[in-house]
Amino acid sequence: MDFTYSDEQRMLADSLRRLLDDQWTFARRRQRRIAPAPDPALWRALAELGVLGLCLPPEAGGFGEPPASLLPVHRELGRALVDEPVIPVVMAATALQACADQAGAALAQDWLPRLAAGEARLALAYQEPGRRYATQADGCRAEERDGGWRVRGEKHLVWHGGAAEAWLVNAVTEAGEQVLLWVPVTDGAAQRLDTPTLDGQRCARLRFADAPARLLAHGAGAEAALERALQWGTAALCAHAAGAMERLLEITAEYLRTRHQFGQPLAAFQALQHRVADMLVAREMALSMAYVAAAALAEDEPRERRRLLAQAKLQVGRHARQLAQAAVQLHGGMGMTDELEVGDYFKRLTAVDLLLGDSATQLGLLAALADEAALDAAQVPA
Repeated sequence: MDFTYSDEQRMLADSLRRLLDDQWTFARRRQRRIAPAPDPALWRALAELGVLGLCLPPEAGGFGEPPASLLPVHRELGRALVDEPVIPVVMAATALQACADQAGAALAQDWLPRLAAGEARLALAYQEPGRRYATQADGCRAEERDGGWRVRGEKHLVWHGGAAEAWLVNAVTEAGEQVLLWVPVTDGAAQRLDTPTLDGQRCARLRFADAPARLLAHGAGAEAALERALQWGTAALCAHAAGAMERLLEITAEYLRTRHQFGQPLAAFQALQHRVADMLVAREMALSMAYVAAAALAEDEPRERRRLLAQAKLQVGRHARQLAQAAVQLHGGMGMTDELEVGDYFKRLTAVDLLLGDSATQLGLLAALADEAALDAAQVPA
């Protein structure tokens, strides 16, 4: 695996870091935290840099970059702790693109260029109350009626769902078939409750009551589109976490160099040096697994792709918590205050493990994949 950025990736990462250093400062982030909608100026700047259409094909208004380009971009977004719905848009665009050769072809042709240009935002609504990380719909029902579709039921934890102009909603028909629907945000489409999350981002609870919808995909096509979207979101989230860990380690090291006890900087104490060394190992582990997650998106074999992404998400979640907890402890009492940004990074890295399947979920998936592989091996004739 090549860990070296290409010239284009390096230039994009440098440009993005300069933009975020200028427009997404600590004070600006705190100011925007109470706002339910994305920052218009930053969102427009991200679109102009090509962040929103990075991996979309040129015919869809994107730049046609390979999946590996997710890593430098989302690593920089994580360093700056950007709260904008970039990853939700990546997921929605991936799902929509997967439906481009199915029933959602017309919608994909219309909306993908708008997503790349920053003119529209979509959100993926797939989680249901009481079903934790299950990806197949159960309580959300879809019905084909009068030449169109109707959806009823409830979705929750819709990542940045309150800022979306349409939702991609998975549902199940009376015949038990999974479908992926396009539900535009119109008056009466859904009851919507938009709330902040612990790390300053936002999520929404949606309640549909016979809302009008359009079919994007059904059956295996719908399930594949949703899985692909979640996989791209997972890879982007791993890169985001690696960037946040990198910056939090820098903040902690600087604090230890400048804070003095007993006439010398805290960085001179060997016990604290050992803690920082552990944080460095955690950061490197997470960054390595972020590379694995990005490389997994190009893996052709579905089972191997699932295995690599589950391993990456599991390790990134574990090491993110480890580093974040150590950073707070090394800051002492100051680490518990709201005056320092270490708390902001701690909250984000804690949320990373919960998003898109926590550690227990990833372990369960890995166990199931191991069972499948063992069963296949047992069926191969000697």
